[in-house]
Amino acid sequence: MKLNNKVYNVLKWGLIIFIPALITLIGTLGQIYNFDTEKIVLTISAVSTFFGVITGISNYNYKKGE
Repeated sequence: MKLNNKVYNVLKWGLIIFIPALITLIGTLGQIYNFDTEKIVLTISAVSTFFGVITGISNYNYKKGE
């Protein structure tokens, strides 16, 4: 599987910048307002891991094709 550059760059940005910031925001707000965020954070982390693997496979295939 190869992703085009635009899709790859968007996924990479989301995985490196957006998702960790979102997880931190949700976890912090949960502590402040005293509500359980475990299921939300775990769900986002699982989805992030899935897309991280897809992005890694795409990067590997791209470099293999050079």
